[in-house]
Amino acid sequence: MSETQDLQKRFGVGQAVRIESGQGGLPKIVVDGDLGAAEIYLHGAHITHFQPRGSVPILFMSQSSWFEAGKPIRGGIPLVFPWFGVRSGHPQSPAHGFARLREWRIESADQRSDGSIRILLNLSSDDATLQHWPYAFSLRLTIIVSRSLDVTLEVRNLSQQVFQFEEALHTYLNVGDARQIRVAGLEGLTYIDRMDNGNRKTQPPGPIALIGETDRLYLNASAPVFVTDPVLKRRICIEKEGSAATVLWNPWIAKAKAMPDFGDDEWPNMVCVEAANALDAAVQLNAGSSHRMSTRISLA
Repeated sequence: MSETQDLQKRFGVGQAVRIESGQGGLPKIVVDGDLGAAEIYLHGAHITHFQPRGSVPILFMSQSSWFEAGKPIRGGIPLVFPWFGVRSGHPQSPAHGFARLREWRIESADQRSDGSIRILLNLSSDDATLQHWPYAFSLRLTIIVSRSLDVTLEVRNLSQQVFQFEEALHTYLNVGDARQIRVAGLEGLTYIDRMDNGNRKTQPPGPIALIGETDRLYLNASAPVFVTDPVLKRRICIEKEGSAATVLWNPWIAKAKAMPDFGDDEWPNMVCVEAANALDAAVQLNAGSSHRMSTRISLA
């Protein structure tokens, strides 16, 4: 019996939850519920698809993405842990941490009385993670698929000392044209402009229009963010808890061409709005303690 067949036997729930062989032969969980559909790869606990019933998919996936062990998947919701971006002083460490490169374990899958489907995945420290980051930890990802997509990342410190980590649910949203969308909910906040040497700026009043490559981390950001999309005629709402920062990102033309796992002409069809704890908002976690960060993605 193959790994995928064994997982299907243990965790399949009728037609609502199936474990199949996905792209590159990587195992994936296919959720086909009454309220919404999703796909989750065990590689990186990576959500690659979410679609409320009767709607256009909410998540963007690059058609050039790799689906290979040891490489990140491009699009959907990559998990960033335990550092954000390039790890300072450790150029050999993988960008955005190792959680998105590891194969996670299925803890449970069930269909709930309200019609939603809940998937629990977990990952623990081992010899390979300790080579990059010298702390014992466990991660649990809870995914609830309904008319909305609810994702919660729980980090538990299993070491004997306090550790600091960064995290993000690096959500790629599917939009009709990034040049026409408007992003609201970040007005008046201080942000770190990673396109301008990390200088700190204040977001002026009014919705944000993207006019070029954008890479910003908004601080003390707790309010919902709304992405109004006139092309697809919808508004996406991103809510969050346990997150003190929000990332806004679009690679635009030159950066898209420079990324080998991203199509040159795909940038107009995505924008990242991410629940995060990074840079100033990194988390200090005491030994034996846990921290939760969650996001809810829905149509407003």
